[in-house]
Formats: sequence, C-alpha cells, structure tokens
Amino acid sequence: MGNSHSTTTVGHQPRHLALPHKRTLVSNITLGCASPSSANSSIISDNHTFVSEKQLLSEKSSCDHLPLYAHPPLSDFTHDEAAHAYSAFLKTYPEYQSTWIIDSLRRSDFSRLDRGGETYVDYMGGSLYPESLIRVHSAFLNTNVLGNTHSVSPSSHLSSTCANEARAAVLSFFRAPPGYTVIFTPNATGALKLVGESYPFTENSTYVLGADSHNSVHGIRQFALQKGAQVQYIESTQHGGFHVPTAKAILARHKPRTRDVSPSLFAMTGQSNISNSKNPLSLIKYASSLGYHTLLDAAALAPTSVISLEETPVDAMAISFYKMFGYPTGVGALVIKQSLLAKLKRPWFAGGTVDVVQVPGNLVTMAHELHERFEDGTINYLTLPAITDGLRFLSAYLPFLPLRLSCLVDHLTTSLSKLRHERAGTPVVRILSRLPSRRLRSVGEQSDTGSVVSLIFLSPSGTMIPNSFIEHAASQRHISLRTGCMCNPGGAAAILGIQEDMARLYPGVTLKDFEEVVGRELGVVRISLGLASTFQDVWRVIQFASAMASDETRQAMWGDWMSTKAGQAI
Repeated sequence: MGNSHSTTTVGHQPRHLALPHKRTLVSNITLGCASPSSANSSIISDNHTFVSEKQLLSEKSSCDHLPLYAHPPLSDFTHDEAAHAYSAFLKTYPEYQSTWIIDSLRRSDFSRLDRGGETYVDYMGGSLYPESLIRVHSAFLNTNVLGNTHSVSPSSHLSSTCANEARAAVLSFFRAPPGYTVIFTPNATGALKLVGESYPFTENSTYVLGADSHNSVHGIRQFALQKGAQVQYIESTQHGGFHVPTAKAILARHKPRTRDVSPSLFAMTGQSNISNSKNPLSLIKYASSLGYHTLLDAAALAPTSVISLEETPVDAMAISFYKMFGYPTGVGALVIKQSLLAKLKRPWFAGGTVDVVQVPGNLVTMAHELHERFEDGTINYLTLPAITDGLRFLSAYLPFLPLRLSCLVDHLTTSLSKLRHERAGTPVVRILSRLPSRRLRSVGEQSDTGSVVSLIFLSPSGTMIPNSFIEHAASQRHISLRTGCMCNPGGAAAILGIQEDMARLYPGVTLKDFEEVVGRELGVVRISLGLASTFQDVWRVIQFASAMASDETRQAMWGDWMSTKAGQAI
C-alpha cells in the first residue's frame, strides 16, 4: 500500500504546538535589520511566530548602533589606499549610496567575511547564508517538534503545515497567478530532470534549447533522444546567449503541429552562469504562442533579478534556494503549471508518490495531490521553514541588488580592462563575458546582464596564464573565485572561441585530450557578485589582478605555485 499524508484534515487539533499566532512584522529585525520590501510583502503574512517578540527586540539592539548614512564610514577600510579608492568610486557612482542598506546587512549578517579577511566572489556557485536566517531557523527547531510528513501525528501535521507555507511563499515571491504549484527537489538540476524524464516526447517532438545552457538543461536531450524526438540548438553568440531573431526562426521552423500530436519543449536559460548573458523572457511567450511547452532555468537569474510569473507565464521554472540566499543547501523547486504537470508521466514511482500499490501485480494508484506524485520519498521537511524566511529575507534586499551590482560590475570591468603589464605594456586580462549595455541609475531598474565577469589572465607576451595558477594565487590572498567551464560547455566554447574544436570531439574524449588539442587549459576565471558584495570585495580583486602586472610579484607567486605542485606530486 502507499503512504498516508498529513495534508488531509485530521480529526483533532494538535494541543501543544508552539506556533500559536502569526509572526509579527517586528520579526524582520532578526533578518538583517531591514524592513520588508513591498514588492513581495505578501510573503510575510500568515506565518507563525518563530521566536518571542522580547528576543527579537533584544536582537534589534545589536543593530541599533548602525548609523543611517548613505555609505560605510572610511573606518571600515584598513588601508588608506582603499579609502581613497572608495571616495573616488563614490564620485563616479553616486547612485551606489542608494544601496547603503546592504552595507548594513554586510555588518549584521556577513561580518564573518571581514573578520576572517575573506573575499568571496563566487555567488554564482552559491550565495552566502545570512547569520540571522540561521538563528531564526535554529530557534524554530529548538522550540518545535517536526515529524515525517507521511503521517497524521501532531509533529507530522506541523511539518506539513510548514511545507505548505513554503510552497505558498515560493508562489508569492515569484508572483504566480492561480494554476501554479511547487514541487520541492534537491536543487534546480533535480527540477529540470523531473521535467525531462516525465515529458511526453514522441518521434514527432522537438526539444529546442540554447547552446549557452547548463549541463542540466543539455541533459534533457537524452530523454528526448531516447523517445525519438529531435534536438535543435540555438547557436550562441561570441559573448553568450543568442540572437532573438535566430531563436525565433528556429522555434518557428520546428513548431509542433499540435501539443497532443507532437508535444515539443523549449528550454530557455534565463541567465548564463558563464557568459553573463540574459535571454529576454518575452521569448517564452513567443514559443508558447507557437504551441511549445516552456521551461525556464532560473537558477542563475533568480538570486538578483525580479521574476514575475504573471508577466512571464512560463509552464515550468527551476530554481535552487542556496543560490538565492545561501541556506539551506540540498533544496530546490520546480514551479510549474498544474496543466503541464497533469501531462507529465513519471517513469517510476516511489514512497510518497503513490496511494495504492498492488504487490505482486502491476496496479498503481498515484497520490491524489499532483505535486506529491513528483516528490520522491520524504521531502526535506526540517529545512522547509527556512525557505519561507529566506524568501522573506531576500525580498527586503532584492530591489537594491541590481543597482548595487551594476555599479560594482562596471567599476570592476573598467578597472581590469585598464591594467597593463609594467614592462610590456600589454593587457593583464581579457574579459570574455557579456558587459551590460548601460549602467543602472536608480533602485528598481533591472539590468540586461547578470553580475558575472568571466575572463582569462594574460602573460606579458599575450598568452593565457593557466587558470589553475590564478586559482592558487587567489586562494593565497583569501579570495574565493572559480575557474573552469562552469558546467556550461556551450557557453564556454562560445566566449573562448573554440566552437570548431568542440565540433571535432569524438566518442570517449576526455578533458585532458581536449586541452591537448586546444593547447591550453580550458575554462575561464569567473568572478561573480551577489547579495553581500561590497566595494571592498571588488577593490581586493582589482588589487590581486594588479599584482599580476608586476613581473617580480607574479614570478614569486608562480614559484610558490610550482613548489606546491611539486610537494603534492611527492
């Protein structure tokens, strides 16, 4: 038989749940000392109190010393050169002062970065968790008892209540109109796989996707090919993404006859994790008008961009919460229209997805609730309350992020582009990712790119310096960045200009084989900014890159790297 679920109405009310009333607005004080954003304020209502108001007011006092100024004081800088650079930065980017609230957030929730001297610029790999979110969640776990949702006990009922609140919070955050539901998954990859393995591809179907996509989007082609469907790629530009007219032409050329006879899927990457390109969400409406089902990979887009499912009614969207607000890891979601969900057919069933299973035999009755049919086993019920709070937290700061990151990315790329080797006078770096077409000037504007800078470092002669050396040298300076192809081979090939080499790959080829053909390490150095990024972070990255311009400094770092490699070999 299947499992019972506590989502149904129980015959009695739990008597000792420590969730007696709604959470008050003062609870926002514990989440970064900020008031909620009106953009997503509906998330705040209809939730339970996690900690007492007295405790919340006590935590507020720890934030009261923060002055309401437009930028951090120069005392925040431990270096006169940094303070001078910051003053010059503010003269060039006065609009940056409108985002002062994130400087306060950096002190209240991410002070561990500055205490440890860490420069974190890998937000595309994973956002950093705010300390207040951990405190609130810990307080909730310490106060309450949660049980497996596949029961009707009081502890199970509480877990189911929290899960339902988390689903509602996700729908509210993304402004989903009626007709959507939420399936919790391990991550965005898990969400994409759910669609791929369950989509009703046939021999008359087509799967259309952009070359500049994550491997989790490329991987869906395996399910399509297994069922005899065609796979059509939209070629990437040299800076990633794709030309909209080209995309429209491919979609029109392979449009389905009907959704029933030739169900076809268009998967679009909202923002590339390597090229920094954003694809226009308006293309989703165009594809839908042609009869495609639409799937949006929003893993890289959601952390710093406003997404409204009212304005862009995509059929399904994949997200990862750790990329949005750092905690918890191991939880993502598929936000999906129930109309599409009803058409998806799982290739198997599992605990939690069924109502009745005949054993021995072949009869299976799936769970009544559609979303339950797609949540294998037991959902991560202990962490789902943190999703509700994390979305409420992010909603307070999301309006300020595009403007702040626009200033920082523009300053970073402008400064890096000016760097020259001290003797040869040649460029120190080559920026490969797409740059914004314009600077933002006010809070509320949205950028046409992300906050990713992908580049390679160059020697005085103009050859590429190995990424592995850059990563080692950055680590020595406590800079957390990332190198490689970022699980995006199409985007990497485009911005590195190696599409022809990619076309010559053969079965069984390894990365080492590929690098020997190309003649260098593959991949880029990726610097990605996010929720807690400040001028100090960017300044330290620029200082690190500037050190590469000095022959003496660079050679010293190279010698240290070679010694480390030799020690590892021994």
